[in-house]
Amino acid sequence: MLQPGSVSLAELEQIYRGGPVIVDEKCKQAVDKAHEIVSRAAMGDAPVYGVNTGFGKLASVRIPPGDTEQLQRNLILSHAAGVGAPLPKSVVRLIMALKMISLARGASGVRWQLIELLRDMLARDIIPVIPGQGSVGASGDLAPLAHMAAAMIGAGEVDFDGNRQNGADALAAAGLTPIVLGAKEGLALINGTQVSTALAMAGLFRIWRLALSSLVTGALSTEAAMGSSAPFRAEIHALRGQIGQIDAARSLRHLQDGSEIRESHRDDDERVQDPYCIRCQPQVLGAAMDVIRQAAHVLEIEANAVTDNPLVMADGAIISGGNFHAEPVGFAADQMAMAAAEIGAIAQRRISLLVDPALSFGLPAFLSPNPGLNSGLMIAEVTSAALMSENKALSNPRVVDSTPTSANQEDHVSMACHGARRLLEMAENLAGIIGIEALTAAQGVELRAPLKTSAILAGHITKIRKVSTALAEDRLIAPDIEAAKELVKQGGLLPAELPKL
Repeated sequence: MLQPGSVSLAELEQIYRGGPVIVDEKCKQAVDKAHEIVSRAAMGDAPVYGVNTGFGKLASVRIPPGDTEQLQRNLILSHAAGVGAPLPKSVVRLIMALKMISLARGASGVRWQLIELLRDMLARDIIPVIPGQGSVGASGDLAPLAHMAAAMIGAGEVDFDGNRQNGADALAAAGLTPIVLGAKEGLALINGTQVSTALAMAGLFRIWRLALSSLVTGALSTEAAMGSSAPFRAEIHALRGQIGQIDAARSLRHLQDGSEIRESHRDDDERVQDPYCIRCQPQVLGAAMDVIRQAAHVLEIEANAVTDNPLVMADGAIISGGNFHAEPVGFAADQMAMAAAEIGAIAQRRISLLVDPALSFGLPAFLSPNPGLNSGLMIAEVTSAALMSENKALSNPRVVDSTPTSANQEDHVSMACHGARRLLEMAENLAGIIGIEALTAAQGVELRAPLKTSAILAGHITKIRKVSTALAEDRLIAPDIEAAKELVKQGGLLPAELPKL
């Protein structure tokens, strides 16, 4: 049961991964009260933005009470101007849930029936088709949310019963009725940050899982390179005090506990220090974890926020503000993009180290038992470099790239929507890098036989070997990379002791 205003990240991730969406019925009283206030305003003489006026630059145009329903319908039809590939169903589910949470706070002035219709569509798996492009992140995610609203009024398209079809037909087949929008209801549906927030949260859930998986692949690479575990000593990280760094070091120590490989070179090792990609894992990954946690905090607040406009105040006033501006989401998305790029960058350097016989401390070139005749994982490393470079370019900030819109009425925007959407592409690239590191590190550890790694890491190698056998001779390697990537994406290489988000 969702409690609008205090819905947790864990609850939102369950929804993203297919869980039910039920809002506490106790919210209905506040929703009904705000709706009554808006209904009175729609019949009154005083101009109230979006209730009895036009929108944006047309806010000075008064709308008579008899045209209220047509005003709201026209708003949806005119604003459903998105282009591009449809957003994933999992993201659209989250968008719908976030809109329910926002409306149920009781400050938007809509009827409870809107929340019920969204709930029933989710329960029957009627998912609006929402093009991914068209929002600048203020005044809300207008175009994509209008496509959601269009499905609710029977004018848009939905994904239902395995087919893309007309919203009205799908609603009828499921025993539901398209809603006729009343005063302010169209505006409340499309004015808000729910698309940007849902995309950012989808990126958050994926990137956090990949960050934790890179602890495992990083520990495996440390073993394969016969790197020192001394830099992971707890006191080093306590002296700095950065929480993510402390957590990452603790996890790396736990993963390597009991390793014969680690013990074999504690003494008489000619190397004084390891390269930074091994030695500074806690500092780099820990910093990324802290950045992701900061973004998660912002997104949890935004998921519970009321972000349409105008809003109904506790004293009955209807006030125009700017909560629709998605600047907090834009900053959070940019932070996570930089974190994802850095996680991939340091992982790629570990891959490069392992395939280079000049750096890998005795491993064969490109991790092939018979290099020369075989190229081993040579081009797998090149692929990881390509993915790393793509993510570097994608990590450039989006929130700073404002442009005026709507005849200069909306003259500063957040660009949060595509800033968040690019996180999905970055997460896909990062999963490829971490998957390749899983292959190179497992191969490297096995080439250290008869020395054994820790029991925990041996268990992770077993998981890797279920999807990709050890490389003895060259073979078509792309399927192995895809399988390892999918293993990482599905959470198959997570540490047993998970640092908290």
